[in-house]
Amino acid sequence: MATWSNFNLQNGASPLMEQMIFFHDHTLIILLMITILVMYLMMNLFFNKFINRFLLEGQMIELIWTILPAITLIFIALPSLRLLYLLDELNNPLITLKSIGHQWYWSYEYSDFKNIEFDSYMINETEKINNFRLLDVDNRIVLPMNNQIRILVTATDVIHSWTIPSLGVKVDANPGRLNQTNFFINRPGMFFGQCSEICGANHSFMPIVIESISMNNFINWINNYS
Repeated sequence: MATWSNFNLQNGASPLMEQMIFFHDHTLIILLMITILVMYLMMNLFFNKFINRFLLEGQMIELIWTILPAITLIFIALPSLRLLYLLDELNNPLITLKSIGHQWYWSYEYSDFKNIEFDSYMINETEKINNFRLLDVDNRIVLPMNNQIRILVTATDVIHSWTIPSLGVKVDANPGRLNQTNFFINRPGMFFGQCSEICGANHSFMPIVIESISMNNFINWINNYS
């Protein structure tokens, strides 16, 4: 989870988020190179004694500053298109989770199992000691790691957004519409998120918590819940 001293992206907990971080770093290096080049040229233009009052055209420089940005955009576009393709691909999900946004809490249904559904409310600071402020919930989502998970997202009242930054997941929850995405958790742990669409007075008080566990522990959780 993010802290005040963390100015970078959260550590990736899924292959897709790791690819997003790589693409972010790749694009940032290109932007840094462009910024340094532009600043160098501007300083050269500001601090010199040369003037050219009779310059009417410069076909060569026009050609250069047309071709160079085009090449730069290709180096950004190709990894971006590859990443978009990876994000859209859905590979035979093992488990389907349905998330329903309300004002102001989330409801979850495990579609592959009978009678496993619950509401998830934020825990007040006075109810539990040493919890993460405004982030912990009374009923966490429990999912097995190293498995493909499909999530279906909708809402009952207004537009919400189901977001887990460390997994690279952000899906709008629209009333009357079912949106779908997938993710793959590659390590155990707890992953926090929040509603990312302004949905009313308590928009900041409907967090999301995923608890990633091994498959054996997940099967035990399913049996105990039933």
